Amino acid sequence: MPTQTNTIPVFFSSDDNYLPFLAVSMRSLIDNLSPDACCDIHILNNGLNPSRAQHLLQMATDTVRVHLVDVSREIAPLAEKLNLRDYYTASIYFRLFIPSLFPQYHKAIYLDADIAVNGDISRLYRTQLGNRLVGAVPDAIIASHRDFQGYAEAGLGIPHRRYFNSGVMLMNLDQFRMQQIERKFVYLLNTYHFDTICPDQDYLNVLCRGQVLYLDQGWNKMSIDDSYPGTPDLVHYNMFYKPWQYRDICYQEYFWKYAQRTPFYEEIRRMQREFGWKGRYGHMLANRTLHRNARRISQADDNFRCVLQSRTSDEALEWIRAYEA
Repeated sequence: MPTQTNTIPVFFSSDDNYLPFLAVSMRSLIDNLSPDACCDIHILNNGLNPSRAQHLLQMATDTVRVHLVDVSREIAPLAEKLNLRDYYTASIYFRLFIPSLFPQYHKAIYLDADIAVNGDISRLYRTQLGNRLVGAVPDAIIASHRDFQGYAEAGLGIPHRRYFNSGVMLMNLDQFRMQQIERKFVYLLNTYHFDTICPDQDYLNVLCRGQVLYLDQGWNKMSIDDSYPGTPDLVHYNMFYKPWQYRDICYQEYFWKYAQRTPFYEEIRRMQREFGWKGRYGHMLANRTLHRNARRISQADDNFRCVLQSRTSDEALEWIRAYEA
């Protein structure tokens, strides 16, 4: 196994419910990793079923190590303040603690568990960020509807075409630590309790504004359409566009290609068969609520944009001083 200095650190977040899909994501990443590359996969969690998690550990190879990292202690002080809804769990915030939990890394890749990797992830890792905080792809779902476009611009103060999806990020961990992004996040969360529609993603967009390297869409092609020319390097089955629930999802063939090579294949197929009209109706209601909340927050006078629009990046240091005081 190569040394830590030439190993690609990749982070996922998951709970027990998402382990089958995480296994698919890991299978796809490992299958397409260059034979000249090696990888440390860290699975951030707050407690997993040992027997099911063992399937993930068994996916390790000569060049890929797999680590389970319980971050319950780190997330506990924030648990009561986390802005969560039925389709979000605390695991969405774990990525914000990567810089402080893993000081040995200069940069890292973060991936959501609902993805399929078709390309070599080492190519993404070799992308030069300079002093920018993240490399990411503009969020296609935010750009797809005027309610969400208005939310990004009026609610967050981010041009909707510059609002990035945090499910795939190349993270400059040195800059995260230097700019104390984690502390700023904790202070904002504790002080303002902003209402959001994409909790961690909204905070990251605000805190990283102006310091994002925008990547080719092929590194985070969402399954809302099949508009990408050729084969995307990474497909993201985001929001309600999931092949384990619906049978007509764009790029679903990539998901099933890797799913059948995991111990969870039959379980995932059963999930799809059992999803049914109740699941579809629940998604319809959730989607309506999401749009309604986007419009409401856009018009609120206590949203991100209204509260923070007068602050510059230098003035943001006041958040840290106030937090430490």
